[in-house]
Parts: sequence; structure tokens; C-alpha cells
Amino acid sequence: MNLLIRLLLNALAVFVLAHVLTGVTVDGYVGAIIVAIVLSILNLLVKPILVILTFPITIITLGLFLLVINAIIILLADKLVDGFNVANFWTAVLFSILLSILQWLLQSFLKDDKK
Repeated sequence: MNLLIRLLLNALAVFVLAHVLTGVTVDGYVGAIIVAIVLSILNLLVKPILVILTFPITIITLGLFLLVINAIIILLADKLVDGFNVANFWTAVLFSILLSILQWLLQSFLKDDKK
């Protein structure tokens, strides 16, 4: 149940950012849910491989290259999902940063106090 709620919150974040950023479009609520699912799968399968392959440059840039990896994941989702479009690389970087912040804010409401 928690996974489904997180997925819907991620879809909400994608939908909101698509309406806020001019270079990002998504076709409706169902499109946002599909993008959230594809991004979750890509983050699960592709991102660890990219992080391992680019580990030396990530160390040299003090972790800032992870922003590039996140943008690549978003551009890959753009190619895989028909109703999701990102204008260019820099829009993908900005979308990645804002999506991470918005996901963190939305998912902070799910945390239970463990007393």
C-alpha cells in the first residue's frame, strides 16, 4: 500500500512540474502515472549501472555528475513514454532537481513517528 501511495505522490509531482515548467509536458493524469512508473523502473534498473560506470567522474565532480545521470534518466523516460516530452537537457536537469525536492516534500508527510 505504501508503494502505491508513493507512486501516486510521484505522479502528482510529475503532473505539477509539467504545468509549472514550460519545457515539460505530460498528457493528463494517466500520463503522469505512467511517467512515474517508468521513472521508478529506470531508477531501479538503469541508474545503478550508470552510477557504477561513471563513478570516477562522480568522485572528481564531488557528486554533481549525479545531476547529469538524473537528467539522462528523465530524457530516457521522455523517449520511452509517448505523452511525456522534455524540451532539452537543461530542462531535464531543472526538472530533475525540482522533482527530487517535490518528492521529498510530499513523501515527508508519509513518515510515521516511531516513538
